[in-house]
Amino acid sequence: MSYLAVIDLGSNSTRMVVEELQADGNFVELRRRKLDTRLAEGMDENDGELTDAAMTRVVNALLEFQQDYMMYDDVKVVGIATAAVREADNQAVFLDKVFRAVGVEIRVLTGDQEAYYDYLGAASALDISDAWLLDTGGASVELVGIEDRMATNMMSLPFGAVNISEKFKLNVEGVVSPEAIAKAAKYVNTQYAKLPWLDDTVTLPIILLGGANRSLARLDRVKHGLPADSDFHGYEMSTSAVIETYNKLTTMTKAEREELLDLEANRADIIISGLLPLIELIKRTGANKVIFSASGVREGLLQEYRMEN
Repeated sequence: MSYLAVIDLGSNSTRMVVEELQADGNFVELRRRKLDTRLAEGMDENDGELTDAAMTRVVNALLEFQQDYMMYDDVKVVGIATAAVREADNQAVFLDKVFRAVGVEIRVLTGDQEAYYDYLGAASALDISDAWLLDTGGASVELVGIEDRMATNMMSLPFGAVNISEKFKLNVEGVVSPEAIAKAAKYVNTQYAKLPWLDDTVTLPIILLGGANRSLARLDRVKHGLPADSDFHGYEMSTSAVIETYNKLTTMTKAEREELLDLEANRADIIISGLLPLIELIKRTGANKVIFSASGVREGLLQEYRMEN
């Protein structure tokens, strides 16, 4: 058997999957891990550099993951990094720290590559012909227009759950002020306005990726008496239900959001900023439903690896 481990250095969390390649070319997932490491945290205040604390959190996570994937003989390890590393002025220093710690050379994806792998992963796992795809990460948003199952437009935008929260002070202990949210929304819309293909008048569903969007799916499932920890892939929500949930979150204190999010309480300070790109996309496109995908960048990489081998 051959094994492939993919480690993903995201802007909010560090992830790992271990896959077994079967004789027929398909993969079977053996192991999946995620640790919240907030790599993008504090970059604005640190002159565009990753902070020492954030880099240490990621390196410690990778050392922990290494103990998992090294249990498999002849495992091939592929490492990728996204927006926080892509934008960091001290990118080379961080990548050297990672290599010295675990011996893995990290491939820093461009924004277009990240959007492409999002599309490849979601399109291979969902039977969707025409849709928008939105992946809200910690420091970037990837947007893809899908027509007849093909990606017709794709773009990475330089904002996400962590940096919007920090930039517009949406991470306060009390109730976030409507004025702060309005300023953040205006900023997001200024970025969306640069994409003329978003003005399409055809109402399409939105395929959702990213941690804040996964939290949204779990909140809705709990609301309807469904288990929060079961597979949410393919789960659907009306956009009116999305907006209702978002509006509720904006009236709560951080402590109240922590209680509501339960096992994902650590997202309480970024859940509003994490959902804001979706809310503004719904308003701009008139979408009437969202569809959650558990397949994204990592699964897109696996699809590419499978086709190449």
